[in-house]
Amino acid sequence: QVQLVESGGGLVQPGGSLRLSCAASRSIKDFTTMGWYRQAPGNQRDLVAAFTSRGTTTYADSVKGRFTISKDNAKNTVYLQMNSLKPQDTAVYYCNAQIWSTDSAEPFWGKGTQVTVSS
Repeated sequence: QVQLVESGGGLVQPGGSLRLSCAASRSIKDFTTMGWYRQAPGNQRDLVAAFTSRGTTTYADSVKGRFTISKDNAKNTVYLQMNSLKPQDTAVYYCNAQIWSTDSAEPFWGKGTQVTVSS
């Protein structure tokens, strides 16, 4: 069983920064993909940033240039540095990891951490 535990959310003013962390219960090298999604009230859960199966990074257009995803293999942790935050970044942020096999993709989710951007 895989556990993903997010931390680092909170209340921040527009223009501020936060760093989210996602600690995994096993080596993150085991995962095919790993990244962050977010869900605002009434909206679907959308991809924010992720490490792809090719080892590259991908970002939602709305966060490009402001957010950076990184990882520390030794700590089994993935981070999301969020700068120049905007009120529209307010959402619950979820860590996601997937293990792909020949005929399936097994997803794992954290419980989420709330990010609120407001003055």
